[in-house]
Amino acid sequence: MRFTELLAHLPAPVVASGEAEIVSPVTDRAQDVQPGGVFVARAGAVTDGHDLIPLAVSNGAAAVVGERLAAQVNCPVPYAAVPDAKATLGLLAAAYHAFPSRKMIVIGVTGTDGKTTTVTLIHSILMAAGLRAGMINTVKAVLGDAEASTGLHVTTPGAPEVQGYLAQMASAGLTHCVLETTSHGLAQGRLEGVDFDVAVLTNVTHEHLDFHTTWEAYREAKARLFWKLSQTARKPGQCKIAVINADDSSADYFAAIPADQHLLYSVDSLHADLRAEHVVVTPDEVRFCVGKSLQVCSRLPRFNIPNLLAAVGVGIGLGIPAEAIARGIADAPPIPGRMERIDEGQSFLAYVDFAHTPHALRQALGTARELVGPGGRVIAVFGSAGLRDPAKRRMMAEVAAALADVTVLTAEDPRTESLDAILEDMAEGCRQGGLVEGDTFFRVPDRGEALYRAVQMARPGDLVIACGKGHEQSMCFGAVEYPWDDREALRAALHGTPLQTLPTARQQG
Repeated sequence: MRFTELLAHLPAPVVASGEAEIVSPVTDRAQDVQPGGVFVARAGAVTDGHDLIPLAVSNGAAAVVGERLAAQVNCPVPYAAVPDAKATLGLLAAAYHAFPSRKMIVIGVTGTDGKTTTVTLIHSILMAAGLRAGMINTVKAVLGDAEASTGLHVTTPGAPEVQGYLAQMASAGLTHCVLETTSHGLAQGRLEGVDFDVAVLTNVTHEHLDFHTTWEAYREAKARLFWKLSQTARKPGQCKIAVINADDSSADYFAAIPADQHLLYSVDSLHADLRAEHVVVTPDEVRFCVGKSLQVCSRLPRFNIPNLLAAVGVGIGLGIPAEAIARGIADAPPIPGRMERIDEGQSFLAYVDFAHTPHALRQALGTARELVGPGGRVIAVFGSAGLRDPAKRRMMAEVAAALADVTVLTAEDPRTESLDAILEDMAEGCRQGGLVEGDTFFRVPDRGEALYRAVQMARPGDLVIACGKGHEQSMCFGAVEYPWDDREALRAALHGTPLQTLPTARQQG
């Protein structure tokens, strides 16, 4: 493809200062440029990509796209100036791969909590229906016969990676893709160039206000997925469908965004299109009916009923038979790090969960209360990430004060913030909730030591739950990601050997 041919796919006319043959993908990472590729220079929070143009060219960039005028940059290869490099990146990456999302039905799932679970359930339903489906979620990308890790702390990969994954799916002959879409990913343009057919909302609760500043801006970022239904290409015979949680306070806001079909699901509302009726919960499963023809049975906890309904809504919207929907839900694999039980023969229950928001922690601890034996205690171990929404620190501590018997506060990706300061914010939330330090709550900065202390406190019939890290494979101290897995750490603690956090949390604090 010629550089000018690639630029012709942008919505506004763009003039290039030369011509080049493009034989490698588009990227915004100068260090990842391949010979014959295109480098998109954009201003980031820390680094301005325009300053990295010499590095990109030395790595073989055949052309560069940026936001500055050509006269303002020192670029020895063909260059094009655009008003918004962030949005341009995804469109150019899609064009390079011949717009792979236009060859598939694409389902996007957004919301504060439950995205990964909902994506996994939808993918399982599609597979049960005999469809060739891929997915991209927090844990992995399923590309057909191949799989790929999607990163350490990034839920929605960058635009070039998203388009590359979609291209692999299209080449493998897949007909459907389920995509986990975060507010960050939508706001930062990582989903530009993706043509969505179905948009799903799980919920909108307190999270990421450090990035979005206001709750309204956070909600609007998620709404971009729903606006994309009417703004992106249509595919033959496929209508645009919005699947919305009617129990969420933002339901009317999302339902007002244009779509060919709106499906509202609910646990409580009598006016929703899809309702969970005749709910039966046992220690091993949850069962309920949707309408007269669909009986749902799942191994997931009660708090996942909204996610189950969302997946059912997608299945119904796509015309999948009830039998395939029910089979897909029943056969859905366990989601790593989501109420994942750790059993090393101990006399009490132990779980790892990804809950890292006040709402998700409330759900996880509520489930723990249901699982704990008579007279047993819930012992919760969690932290709050640095350089993220600080308001939720006290809120999460207050949730634990209400629902856990013992709370252990510890490290969770402190990054460049003071861990001691983070823990003090959380300790204040515990005190406000009536807890007493040294009795009903503890501060143990090193996460491995915190898990060890928790299991040492546990008695037969108790339940220990580690929240916040879930499936993640690293923990960030400073600017470095150190290997870390809560599941391995909890197993080590159960065997009497604390798995030390690297670097030790005490040193970092």
